[in-house]
Amino acid sequence: MKTEVTQTAIWIVIVGMALANFAVRFIPMAIVSRMDLPKPIMRWLSYVPVSVMGALVAGEVLRPGGAWSNPLTGPSLYAALVTAGVFHFSRSFLGATVAGMASFVALQRLLPIVVG
Repeated sequence: MKTEVTQTAIWIVIVGMALANFAVRFIPMAIVSRMDLPKPIMRWLSYVPVSVMGALVAGEVLRPGGAWSNPLTGPSLYAALVTAGVFHFSRSFLGATVAGMASFVALQRLLPIVVG
């Protein structure tokens, strides 16, 4: 037996998931933001955004496109190193992002010539 999924059902699921996601994230944040947390906990929480970004970047550098490959043969690792270097010296997130994207595109064009 095959049932047809309607557009209305899809939108109900999307809105329901959005509301559940909002409730799960917003309510604890609203409660904690009104509390005066101890300094060690605040310091610990300050590392969360950096850790999340590092995990996202590392996953894409080591598994570009979701498949394991040798990072030395693709542009991802080298572009990440260029991005890190530009950010280290300039402290500009926008500059590092632009440099990383430009180096990725350039390396994507150059590496097949060098490696292949």
